Amino acid sequence: MASDEVIDVVPVEDAGTKKKGGKARLIAIAVVVAGMLAGAGGVWWYMQTSGRAEHAEEGKHAEAPAEGAAEADPSASYIEVPPMMVNLRGGGAQAKFLKLRFIIVAADGKTEAVKARLPVVLDALQPFLRELRPDDLNGAAAVFRIKEEMMRRSASALGEGMVRDVLIQDLIQQ
Repeated sequence: MASDEVIDVVPVEDAGTKKKGGKARLIAIAVVVAGMLAGAGGVWWYMQTSGRAEHAEEGKHAEAPAEGAAEADPSASYIEVPPMMVNLRGGGAQAKFLKLRFIIVAADGKTEAVKARLPVVLDALQPFLRELRPDDLNGAAAVFRIKEEMMRRSASALGEGMVRDVLIQDLIQQ
């Protein structure tokens, strides 16, 4: 009942398809390898240039510490300011907010005077913070500009020599 016939099946290959697949595969591999080499070269270049910048910064700090640097004096007194939340100025329909938490570094022996006049500092900072636009918070230099303006306004509200530095802890845009 069972037949002992063996049927040989021979696959038919298209010679043109085999050549295209080989060339396409070779081109794809070449593109991937070139991309990986370009990426590795970019990472190497970035690491080389950032290393030079770090060494330059270290040299600047080692030669001449910045005036009013809080980390240079271990006797500095830190006054933590309650978190502030202000509306940002913007023309959009949706309201944008800025949540800011910072610390004031008081000059030597001026801690109690700065604490007593903290509401004056907050009053001086409110108009500046409310006039910020969401675009003012973009970019690497944004925090530096905001910190410098807060330092300037704090010094003008309290008097020169009262505030050594302003340290921004959180700067969150919602």
